[in-house]
Amino acid sequence: MTNEVFQIKWPTKTQNMSRKVVVRIYGEGVEVFFDRDTEILTFEFMSKQGQGPRLLGRFSNGRIEEFIHARTLSASDLHDPDISALIAAKMKEFHGLEMPGPKDISLWHRLRYWLKTAKSLCTPEEAKDFRLDSIEDEISLIEKELSGDQSIGFCHNDLQYGNIMIDEETRSITIIDYEYASYNPIAFDIANHFCEMTADYHTDTPHILDYSKYPGLEERQRFLHLYLSSSGGLPSDIELEQLLENVEKYKLASHLFWGLWGIISEHVNEIDFDYMEYARQRFEQYCLRKPALLGSSGTTPDVALTDGNYSI
Repeated sequence: MTNEVFQIKWPTKTQNMSRKVVVRIYGEGVEVFFDRDTEILTFEFMSKQGQGPRLLGRFSNGRIEEFIHARTLSASDLHDPDISALIAAKMKEFHGLEMPGPKDISLWHRLRYWLKTAKSLCTPEEAKDFRLDSIEDEISLIEKELSGDQSIGFCHNDLQYGNIMIDEETRSITIIDYEYASYNPIAFDIANHFCEMTADYHTDTPHILDYSKYPGLEERQRFLHLYLSSSGGLPSDIELEQLLENVEKYKLASHLFWGLWGIISEHVNEIDFDYMEYARQRFEQYCLRKPALLGSSGTTPDVALTDGNYSI
């Protein structure tokens, strides 16, 4: 939904096999979402840490990457208990990486920047339809609600199944594509991963989300227990419950994050995907879940859902 990706292969003279690389062509206009130079530095750092493919070359609108002999996960894989356990452990490892540079949270700045960008690109009718003038208050509300003492780590921020690969022989997990990676609360990254369990981007309607597939309480508890215990030791019940609560609240930030992404993408990306309907679903979920997750602190501004249309 952001880049065009090609597998390039050619025969070798000395081996009875083909060489393969991945060529990534950057999507038009997507630099509004992230700084490409920072993303390349992240890519190179991750490669040196043995966390992903090697960077083999760059050109003006793309790059060449090492071909990884593993398969990309499918939507159903995220619900497979064995694969999910591997993802939980890999995510914990990822969050513990010591990325060079400042370790400031990027989430709130990015949300506000994307809101400003969305307003600049939208028609007045679109801005009114999506109530963009009210989103700033929502960002401030959830930032205040979630500003307590929380674990910060280097987060992928887009851990959908297409960005996770598995080697079937070694059962090792590789996380790829770091365009949105930055330091953030780990609960946001996990919440975003849970939200991605509702998506299947390989159907006739890839923009439609099925929230009946959002992981239930037992599945979320299992994932978080595996996440916390993957580096040794057993988490306390209090630690587990606190992370569970934080993750659920950070769903709200995830919905705003990708809702704004969808609005912007509609105006800068020509890939065949109904970005606006995707954005509408994310904002609707925000409004549906906000009262239960924030309680009395989330009662103003008023939130309502009428005939499938959200209202903030």
